[in-house]
Amino acid sequence: QVQLVESGGGLVQAGGSLRLSCAASGRTFSTYVMGWFRQAPGKEREFVAAIKRIGSNTYYADYADSVKGRFTISRDNAKNTLYLQMNALKPEDAAVYYCAAHEGHVIITTTYGYDYWGQGTQVTVSS
Repeated sequence: QVQLVESGGGLVQAGGSLRLSCAASGRTFSTYVMGWFRQAPGKEREFVAAIKRIGSNTYYADYADSVKGRFTISRDNAKNTLYLQMNALKPEDAAVYYCAAHEGHVIITTTYGYDYWGQGTQVTVSS
């Protein structure tokens, strides 16, 4: 069992930055594929970014087109923590952001493939 706890959300002006964190506990963090999703009011939960291990100390990341070049996903395995650095935020980025994990070996961009979810952290972007 893996427990995920997000933090770092808040209110920011358009053009600003936030860094979200996801603290993981339980099984071996470094082997999990980790992802970030978001859900705005009245909308479905959507993929933001994900990261998987491809070597002993090498990781591959994938991003939704809407955040490419602005968001960066990273992980610190020593701290069992996943991050999402969000720059140049736009009002349309406002949502509840969720951290997710699965035990497979491929990056999945749908919610169905993830085994574990955090409770979410709210990001609000003012225009």
